[in-house]
Amino acid sequence: MNSLNRRRFLQQAGASAAGLALSSCAIKGVTAPDQLSAAALALEPVVDPRTLEKPNLTVGYVPVNDCAPFAIAWEKGFFRKYGLNVKLSREASWANSRDGVIFGRLDAAPVVSGAVTNARIGAEGARHAPLCAAMTIHRHGNSMTMNKKMWNYGVRPWRDYNGNLEEFGKDFRGFFDSQPPEQRIWAVVLSSAIYEYFVRYLSAAAGVNPSDEFRVIIIPPPQMVNNVRIGAMQAYMVAEPWNTRAITGNEGVGFTFAQGKELWYGHPDRLLGVMESFIKENPKTYRSLVKAMIEACQYCSDPKNRPEVAKLITSPSYTGSKPKKKGAPVDKFTRPAIVGEYNYGGFDNQKRIDEDPYTTIFFDLPPKLAKIPGDHSTFLWQSESIWLMTQAARWGQIPEFPKDAEKKAREGWKTDLYREIATEMGIQCPKDDYKVEPAEVFIDNKAFDPSDPVGYLKSFEIHANSPKHFYLS
Repeated sequence: MNSLNRRRFLQQAGASAAGLALSSCAIKGVTAPDQLSAAALALEPVVDPRTLEKPNLTVGYVPVNDCAPFAIAWEKGFFRKYGLNVKLSREASWANSRDGVIFGRLDAAPVVSGAVTNARIGAEGARHAPLCAAMTIHRHGNSMTMNKKMWNYGVRPWRDYNGNLEEFGKDFRGFFDSQPPEQRIWAVVLSSAIYEYFVRYLSAAAGVNPSDEFRVIIIPPPQMVNNVRIGAMQAYMVAEPWNTRAITGNEGVGFTFAQGKELWYGHPDRLLGVMESFIKENPKTYRSLVKAMIEACQYCSDPKNRPEVAKLITSPSYTGSKPKKKGAPVDKFTRPAIVGEYNYGGFDNQKRIDEDPYTTIFFDLPPKLAKIPGDHSTFLWQSESIWLMTQAARWGQIPEFPKDAEKKAREGWKTDLYREIATEMGIQCPKDDYKVEPAEVFIDNKAFDPSDPVGYLKSFEIHANSPKHFYLS
């Protein structure tokens, strides 16, 4: 085994082991739901299970707000409606969710945006496999949390900087310069994925080389708050409710610097991951699964359903995020990002509430994104996979931008199949697979044109020229 492959193996094996070890205490004694609700049992199936190649499925999920469509598909009977007998599996980390699909323990599961693309292009730190994205589960719904030391130094939520990247960069660099090397740590949930790219993208946009200023480690979502509390890291990026839990009035260990939507408005957060072999061997089952998940996302998207969804996922079987404080609303942690009453927190008693129904986007798009006929959140834009490839190349996880990038995007993101399935449901889809991301949707006002990804990549001054190590917790 050569040194590069050995390093990749150790990184990947270590990430999975760390995920299991660190999150085992968070889910001990907690199991996924195993009894269908009355509502689910009352819903009449429209697909006979006997017509499906594999009606009995094991589907994973991770205890963050992202699990909402899976919880709804189970609780409201959408799986059953399409002839599926699904066993939900509560996964300890995003590495476990991805690997469960790749190694066949799970038939399907949500994966972090980037996991499918990097499995296809062989990015360092990623599992290499014919992994596929069946649909987008949701957009937005994630944030960056920074600790109280960063606040005390002078770093503030992005909204307080009024778009001034240079001013933020001075505060950001100054803080890490003031810390000893062992305390310059930022955590994300998975290597070679969109959260890591967002952390690096933000830093570089502010003129700070992330490779010089801090290290990136991998931590499962349920362990983020406690690791900040004990000083193991200074900042992290994760899906809700693990940012909301950190702020003043809750755990009081940090504040939200920015929501992911402030870095790239409209970005894909979670994808429904399946293996290519599953699609080929179970085409009817695959169609039923995608239809059930689309209906679940539509349910979560409806404003009148969101309060119910926020409460439902507080169950120990899902996020287990009911507050311990007596008298506190049961959905104190899950409601802000689901309903759209997001609190950035802070330690100055100032209110920083973002009232936005598109804090998490499950299906219907906000007006500023709904520009293309038929576009909706669960549609798979292959151009977004191309963007992910530019970041893998930018940070040295692949030696160069893939010459067959369009082929890799098409193989991994099953847009044509999604379009067929959605059409069967009466859902209109965009005719194209690619779109230009305008400058105003990115934090640095740099547009992305998928027809010239290499030119886009070369336009960045800060990048890496060699693979970077991932520091495992």
